[in-house]
Amino acid sequence: MAKKSKKQQAGGTPATVALTAAGVPFTVHAYEHDPAHPSYGEEAAEAMGVSPERVFKTLVADVDGTLTVAVVPVAGTLDLKALATAVGGKRATMADPAAAERTTGYVRGGISPLGQRRKLPTVLDASASAHPTICVSAGRRGLEVELAPDDLRTLTDAVSAPIGRA
Repeated sequence: MAKKSKKQQAGGTPATVALTAAGVPFTVHAYEHDPAHPSYGEEAAEAMGVSPERVFKTLVADVDGTLTVAVVPVAGTLDLKALATAVGGKRATMADPAAAERTTGYVRGGISPLGQRRKLPTVLDASASAHPTICVSAGRRGLEVELAPDDLRTLTDAVSAPIGRA
């Protein structure tokens, strides 16, 4: 369990502030981010010593013109067709990174499904329910929060669907 820095204790990121305000139990995991690492999610799993199936990445896609958040295990990829189906859409593409950053208020590699500037439709991969806790970005590179998948689903109004591919 990582200790919280003074900044995190004083206010933290919008994600940790949202979790605290909701009274949801969570654990913060901090690690030194390596800009040369090829995968933010795999780096997080390695640094925390957590199975990649329990570490979830937050991706922003455009589903029929609506930005939509997909939360999938870092060990796999996002099935865009399944994402579109999960939200009643026809076609999904990955969102423009600048639009994702502008809309969520987070930088790429640190986008959290929690505490976003504008709440977006969210889909959590069904595999999350197989774990008592999962890890997602806490809102910056090198910072993750661990929480129960049901709490994440509730706080983000997410639907659960099989949107990840191994």
